[in-house]
Amino acid sequence: MLTDEKQRHPFLQGLSKHRGAPPTVVVIFGASGDLTARKLAPAIYNLSLDNLLPPEFHLIGYGRKEMADDAFRRAVAESVGTFSRREFNSDIWERVGRNTVYHHGGYDERPAFDRLRERIDVIEKDLGREVQALFYISTPPSVFKPILENLGASGLARRHQHTPFASKVVIEKPFGSDLDSARDLNRVITQQFEERQVYRIDHYLGKETVQDLLVQRFANTIFEPLWNRRYVECVQITVAEDLGVGSRGGYYEQSGAMRDMVQNHTMQLLSLIAMEPPVSLDPEGIRDEKVKLLKAIQPVSVDESKPDVVRAQYTEGLVGGRKVPGYVDEDGVADDSSTETYTALRLNINNWRWAGVPFYMRSGKRMARRVSEIAVQFKRPPGILFSDAERFDLASNTMVIQIQPDEGTTLLLNSKIPGLETRTQPVKMHFRYRTTYGSNTPEAYERLILDAMVGDSTLFIRGDETEASWRLITPILESWRNLGRRGMEGYVAGSWGPLASERLLWDNRHEWRRAGP
Repeated sequence: MLTDEKQRHPFLQGLSKHRGAPPTVVVIFGASGDLTARKLAPAIYNLSLDNLLPPEFHLIGYGRKEMADDAFRRAVAESVGTFSRREFNSDIWERVGRNTVYHHGGYDERPAFDRLRERIDVIEKDLGREVQALFYISTPPSVFKPILENLGASGLARRHQHTPFASKVVIEKPFGSDLDSARDLNRVITQQFEERQVYRIDHYLGKETVQDLLVQRFANTIFEPLWNRRYVECVQITVAEDLGVGSRGGYYEQSGAMRDMVQNHTMQLLSLIAMEPPVSLDPEGIRDEKVKLLKAIQPVSVDESKPDVVRAQYTEGLVGGRKVPGYVDEDGVADDSSTETYTALRLNINNWRWAGVPFYMRSGKRMARRVSEIAVQFKRPPGILFSDAERFDLASNTMVIQIQPDEGTTLLLNSKIPGLETRTQPVKMHFRYRTTYGSNTPEAYERLILDAMVGDSTLFIRGDETEASWRLITPILESWRNLGRRGMEGYVAGSWGPLASERLLWDNRHEWRRAGP
């Protein structure tokens, strides 16, 4: 098939998905939003800087407020100058800026989408060749549906369908707020687009260490044979933030830690660290295994006498030596709020590889430090040779994969202390991306935008994957809604969470590790 496509479309000759993309028009819905300014515009600039954008690249910002093309170009350039990981170069930006325009219209206005199609058709006619359209939906979820429906009604969703230039749509999270809404969103999407045209984006999957998980697991003989119930004692996943909700209290009241972080980011980390080896690096092979893993997770007990899940809100405390308010004292938060800012889960995977191995996950705001990591704790050897606790300080061998902020891997080993007497202590072996490869590594959005343009869906989430995750999480949310504030724990801002989360591990004689380097 690919050979035939290359014969029909000469530009594909010699094209590597890691070096370039076909002629493309990117349309960003929500062009005046914060995500566009902080992430999308800088990502596009850095792709241009690395010569990874096609020469025939056009950017159209779509928004509800009126704005002239020149004003939009200046706003985007200012965003790049402020937020790009590399210094702004006006000559490089000119490559993108000269083909950057603004399109004014409502998200529920069909005529505005018809005009958008005419605009793209003019670009294609002027170039004298076929152009793919990539629609990036970076808006509040309340307008996902009208945007998708108007892309279908205007014919934009079906441009050059079944060719290498078929339209694509990138959708930011959240993908629904529960199982029913996720199913409804998937229904709307598949009415307008085929699944192969859809790219549900979770920026965590674009992080270097997340991409490296498959390499660490399946390309290293010293780890691959140990990755199972015989050798692994438990797995801990931590996604912690030291910031509070700030000015986003109103939004967070509708979300909470479970929806905001666990259902998407944390579940993605779990599926990659625990899934079976895919048959190949083909996108569908990897995504098939992720879905199988999510389906193998046992339902989470919400029984108040012995739950598998804990929720809590931060209270007043000190962060970085500064006094900060509790969650219910933040702007936009109700005094009787039952929204969790922290949650921890104990999960069991019912398959051959992981039967009996507990997986612990926690995520929260206003915690001791900002850190995201996966810690795989291995079983201890029999305590025969080194059983004297006074002489031998031993720890479980642990492999820690740091996602952020200091990307890398740490291996905890036991070593003899130099000296005439045999004494031991745990030591750490560190690998850091910054020291090995340099600190200026690509941002997640650079990789994901490029992959979407070239049609590589490996790091994007499939529709059945979102539903499998929500199927696990929705019963928990329903239980919490019925309970109101009953069972809500508290934790001091700047701490590692409530005592109740420790009890999730004590049942198995485990304890949370001190996350971070």
